[in-house]
Amino acid sequence: MNHRTEKALKIGLPVAVLLVGAGVSSTMFTLKPEAPTRTPVTVIPQVRVVKVDMINLPLIVRSQGTVNPRTESQLVPEVTGRIIEVSPSFVAGGFFEAGDILLRIDPHDYEQVIVQREAEITAAQLRIAEEEAEKELAQWGWDRIGTGEARSLTMREPQIASAKAGLAAAQANLETARRNLARTQVRAPYAGRVRDKTVDRGQFVTIGTPVARIYAVDVAEIRLPLPDDELAHLNLPLNYRGDAGRIRGPRVKLRANFAGQVYEWQGQIVRTEGEIDTRTRMVHVVAEVNNPYGRGADPNRPPLAAGMFVEAEIEGRIAEQVAALPRAALRGNNQVLVVDNDERLQHRDVTLLRTTPTHIIVTQGLDAGERVNLSSIEAVSDGMKVQTFIVETETPVTVPSTTYTEEGL
Repeated sequence: MNHRTEKALKIGLPVAVLLVGAGVSSTMFTLKPEAPTRTPVTVIPQVRVVKVDMINLPLIVRSQGTVNPRTESQLVPEVTGRIIEVSPSFVAGGFFEAGDILLRIDPHDYEQVIVQREAEITAAQLRIAEEEAEKELAQWGWDRIGTGEARSLTMREPQIASAKAGLAAAQANLETARRNLARTQVRAPYAGRVRDKTVDRGQFVTIGTPVARIYAVDVAEIRLPLPDDELAHLNLPLNYRGDAGRIRGPRVKLRANFAGQVYEWQGQIVRTEGEIDTRTRMVHVVAEVNNPYGRGADPNRPPLAAGMFVEAEIEGRIAEQVAALPRAALRGNNQVLVVDNDERLQHRDVTLLRTTPTHIIVTQGLDAGERVNLSSIEAVSDGMKVQTFIVETETPVTVPSTTYTEEGL
């Protein structure tokens, strides 16, 4: 093969390959099947909705507090002496009735004082008798030898008055001695319980030295903190100067956990305290429970003892013609998504009475029968088409608030 032929092959062979490839590609493009065309499908999201029902709804305000006795006192002896006897009830936690003798102080010295005071009375009576006899003698002598009107000193009148004053003082001293003797028996001022004691038999006590702390068991009190905005939902008693008697407020249901069981007591709000807490901005109301240590209908229920921690549900006002919706219906601070008759979403501003972890209470912005969206949807716009699925939600009998504590919200 000569040089010219070799050069022609180097040029012509690649060109031939390209032409053959182009022909094959053209044939394949001509013979390929046509791709099917599809109409774009719009996916309409399905959402859960709830129908609006306008109802009259009782409100409940929750709080927490600690049980305290309404009346608490320090037991203080009014005489000095050694304790010679204590009651079996005079122990921490012991119960006693009004008038029970809790302890006795040695009465010997006070009995001797009474003997002395009785002797003083006898001496004062004798002195009065002597002065009256002297008066009679002076009157007899004046009638025989005197002229004119006798002076009071001559008739022993000042001496008789002094003797009678001495008798009155002796009688008062005797009464004081008898009272001191009675005070050697330290009695309970009311039916109650011993919180703690600091003395026992054989100890010497002095006047004014506390020997025990006691409290009454007729009524227990629970101090409950509430935020100012919750007061509008309650019919609270307001105490004004000059009001007579106690004002009764709303009822309260109290719950406490004891030995793994939850027990209930019924109480009532009786007053609001006079100041707002400067730290938490809370208003405190006081609930009372009568006979907290008495047996109730449940024989296993423990006493509502001082120091027990309880949760409280306070009966509030009736919210008229409001919608109670699940919390999932709320968008932002005060909006919901309403599905109109064309199955399209619309943002709606509403007025909220209360928001809880489970519900929102709407007073304005919704009508009965409207459908409100509960599903979570991203990138929502007004007029967005949806498919609806109505869910049945339980209409609450009452709607409680958040539970409030001393530390605030």
